[in-house]
Amino acid sequence: MSGFVEKPEPIEVPGLVHLHTGKVRELYRNEAGDLVMVASDRMSAYDWVLPTEIPDKGRVLTQLSLWWFDQLRDLAENHVISTELPEGAPADWAGRTLVCKSLKMVPVECVARGYLTGSGLLEYNASRTVCGLALPEGLVDGSELPAPIFTPATKAEVGEHDENVSYEEVARQVGAETAAQLRQATLAVYSRARDIARERGIILADTKFEFGIDGDTLVLADEVLTPDSSRFWPADRWQPGRAQPSYDKQYVRDWLTSPASGWDRKSEQPPPALPEEVVAATRQKYVEAYEHLTGTSWS
Repeated sequence: MSGFVEKPEPIEVPGLVHLHTGKVRELYRNEAGDLVMVASDRMSAYDWVLPTEIPDKGRVLTQLSLWWFDQLRDLAENHVISTELPEGAPADWAGRTLVCKSLKMVPVECVARGYLTGSGLLEYNASRTVCGLALPEGLVDGSELPAPIFTPATKAEVGEHDENVSYEEVARQVGAETAAQLRQATLAVYSRARDIARERGIILADTKFEFGIDGDTLVLADEVLTPDSSRFWPADRWQPGRAQPSYDKQYVRDWLTSPASGWDRKSEQPPPALPEEVVAATRQKYVEAYEHLTGTSWS
């Protein structure tokens, strides 16, 4: 059992049709047929949308995505049309709303890994592979890989878990040509972002992208290179062989699985509310990621 602990009711706005409530985003369509994405302050972990929000989180995700889209403009077309607030929208939507192209979304989470951790580490420990790709002996949690790898996953609904799949399975699902485009684009964007982050003292351990198709063009969509979709580690504290300190939601995951939370992840009970100190520390980590990467202060 998983999903929303408390599913919110979507806000009604004249001229907008509500399409979907995601883990973090509300999706609408405007009268021109464009998509309107609104990033909430909701936090998801372990296939649950938690009952506690993280203040400013949606704005950080949106503004950081916009910054990255600008850095990557020459590598990948993106879906952003405008950041203008739709007429009649709540004031709280400011800074967290994107008007986007309506795309035919590719049903694949395009994951790039430059370092070994998370589900990749679990598979490696069992078989010395990640998504069927053979890796050398002797790697540990946090090891840098010989080269970045493309490790796709299925796109799960709210409350379900993404499952790693092989490249061959992606090719079977979307066709060999599209699969090859996804792999090339994912690794190119990851490599550019990794180098930019490294210049700013941050290791981009792994990340996931979503792509859609506009005519014959592959378009980078949704959020990109945020603390929700990526693992960011402080480079000066990187030490393979242990869990790394991070600028992402790993802090929340760690608290949820600690004795302090009192929650059994394997039970059917929903996770508890986050304490104020965990909320404040998580917000700070998201803000630090934004500030370190963009070089600008959050306000």
